[in-house]
Amino acid sequence: MRLISNYHRPAELDEALALLNREDSATVVIAGGTVLTATDFSAATEVVDIQEAVGADIERRSDRVVYESMARLQDVVDHDATPPLLAELAHREGPNTLRNASTIGGTVAEANPESELLAGLLVHGAIATVAGSSGTADLPVADLLTAPDGLSGGIITHVSVEIGGETASARTGRTPADTPIVAAAGRIVPDGLKIALTGVATTPVLADPDKLDELDPPGDFRGSGKYRKELARTLTKRVVAQLGGAS
Repeated sequence: MRLISNYHRPAELDEALALLNREDSATVVIAGGTVLTATDFSAATEVVDIQEAVGADIERRSDRVVYESMARLQDVVDHDATPPLLAELAHREGPNTLRNASTIGGTVAEANPESELLAGLLVHGAIATVAGSSGTADLPVADLLTAPDGLSGGIITHVSVEIGGETASARTGRTPADTPIVAAAGRIVPDGLKIALTGVATTPVLADPDKLDELDPPGDFRGSGKYRKELARTLTKRVVAQLGGAS
């Protein structure tokens, strides 16, 4: 583990990007500060805190809700514009103390394979706006999670989600309050059904209910890969049933 030698808290996004993309230092971004996101802690020598460089507003725009990336998870839970499924899953991300520090942008950047909120974002068609040294791009969160280079020197400035549709979720953990071993989230809209799963890959993933046999979950002390695949089947069936049997 390397020691952190410098802490930066720039007031502007351009300054934050310049600090992050220097060639002579290994620099990591922090948002809410509950984790060092998107970078192996052992490789970091400097920290760029983006709390002042990026906003925290939440706004309904037409058929989407737009969250500035520093929006705290508790604010996501409490905001009237947040879709009910996302409010429920954001509440499950951790206790109140963490929800008041953790951010929606940091949640996407961390790409925790067990994050139920990330699964909810996937079924709500989440798009991340990523600012980089060469400009700004809008990327589906589903693509960002699986990108080989991750954020690649960029900073998430916004996360937007679709609203509407019928939604449902199901989970299995060792206790009701525990992080789930596997969880499923679903959303049905006029053009089809979306299912997302946690605990079956290196990040939460969108899954085809008819192709769950293709999953190859990693195992751990809470359950083997075979057990996780069976949970994925069972929980997907429960979600589909809650959504009226759509497939």
